[in-house]
Amino acid sequence: MAFVFRSRAKEEKAPADQAQVAVSNQPRDPQAPKGRPTPKRSVAQSQRRSVANTPTTRKEAAKRQRDERRAQLEKQRQALASGDERYLPARDKGPVRKFARDFVDSRFAIAEFFLPLAVVILVLSMIRVPQLQNIALLLWLFVIVLIVIDSIGIGFRLKKQLNERFPDTPRKGAVAYALMRTLQMRRLRLPKPQVKRGERP
Repeated sequence: MAFVFRSRAKEEKAPADQAQVAVSNQPRDPQAPKGRPTPKRSVAQSQRRSVANTPTTRKEAAKRQRDERRAQLEKQRQALASGDERYLPARDKGPVRKFARDFVDSRFAIAEFFLPLAVVILVLSMIRVPQLQNIALLLWLFVIVLIVIDSIGIGFRLKKQLNERFPDTPRKGAVAYALMRTLQMRRLRLPKPQVKRGERP
């Protein structure tokens, strides 16, 4: 009877020993910690890549940060030229800001001629002729008044359009953003105008 129990115990122990031998015969990843299962090849490769991509020194980390910053600035520069919403700076992103830009770019604004007129007035004021200097002063006041009146009209109409088109979207700062854009000459505006003059935004 004892012989029967010993033979059964040997038979039960034999598969367990074979399983342990099979596990021990599998190749072990040298990077895997002891007592843990060997990771799959794809997992091990991704771990090695992440370790290889991790900067080891402060100098390497700073260099990588500069490279990422340079790449981001290049994407923003291209987006300012093409109007790509994905890479625009935060102040230019969103449908409200885009509509404000298109609203300004689709019409003439007196403020966009401010810089060339300012140069002309400055030249006239530097000529030592009292009559020309008086004309320059009057012209300067006239231009300022026209810009203020035109800007008030643009701001009023834009605010009305924004309230109608984006009733549930934050619109804070959009009117001031558009008025600042009117002070720039059309060809110098960034992001570049995406609509033609007279075209409905």
